[in-house]
Amino acid sequence: MAYKGDLTSAEAAEQMASQSDAVVIDVRTQPEWQFVGVPAIENAHFISWQVYPTMAVNGDFAAAVDELGLSKDQPIYMLCRSGARSAAAGNLLAEQGYSNVFNVSDGFEGDKDAAGHRGKTGGWKAAGLPWSQG
Repeated sequence: MAYKGDLTSAEAAEQMASQSDAVVIDVRTQPEWQFVGVPAIENAHFISWQVYPTMAVNGDFAAAVDELGLSKDQPIYMLCRSGARSAAAGNLLAEQGYSNVFNVSDGFEGDKDAAGHRGKTGGWKAAGLPWSQG
């Protein structure tokens, strides 16, 4: 079973605006949250898909999500830096029976620009969505 679909940050924000029970699960690492920033929204949760510094998959990820007490059909938007880790985490949640999981495909920082920098050409930050930094 796979997650429900890919959305850009802007599309996800638009959908979430009409879903009072929607949540964002940011699956990046603690250093990313601290040094790059986080979505500054009330319904954001932070559970690493991979554990820094080894970047091994977090074996407790599904249990940590279950501890949030979300319903299996609640809208869940998965977020990472650029959409890859969040897709893997979203697939795991779909396999666990969560039926309304979306991947934010452009992530928090988006792709690199011509100068090799992230956060300017796509993603949560570049879309002008609320965020804060450490």
